[in-house]
Amino acid sequence: MPRRVELVPHDPAWGLLAAEEIALITFGLGPAVVRVEHVGSTSIPGMLAKPTIDLLPIVTNLEALDARGGAMVALGYDWHGEFGLEGRRYCTRDAPDGRRLFNVHCWAAGHPALARHIAFRDYLRAHADEAQAYEAEKLRAAALHNDDVSRYTYAKSTWITACEGRALVWAAQKRTAVRA
Repeated sequence: MPRRVELVPHDPAWGLLAAEEIALITFGLGPAVVRVEHVGSTSIPGMLAKPTIDLLPIVTNLEALDARGGAMVALGYDWHGEFGLEGRRYCTRDAPDGRRLFNVHCWAAGHPALARHIAFRDYLRAHADEAQAYEAEKLRAAALHNDDVSRYTYAKSTWITACEGRALVWAAQKRTAVRA
């Protein structure tokens, strides 16, 4: 059953909820986890977002993570495996009323998806004009597909891919400047 798209104003509590969940996941995954990042629109202050927190656990390797999959289930998560993206492990946690609370995208340290997600978040935090453009894109996609989050996500994917490219260039330039 498709999930509806609900965009709401930024809630400062999202950062606190993310931090609490990060602590639980870090404890649950134990030595398999390197660190957990809060990503996605709920991690961008001031941005409209679906009220679902995206977390990005970086793990030592997928075998260690898979061995701890039961810990995620014990924390109330549904374990979806790769769920269409090779090299990822995807988990979700819903409220009793069916609202999605957390999307958790696990990747092994060194996977290229990590740099892309983190650069995108940091770039939007540092570039208010790009964050505003992304918000406009989200509103456009929601107007087209507010009844189906998958179609909404696809509708904004071209914009996101282009912005991720700009974000990766920006992140590389930042790293070069720090080393200089």
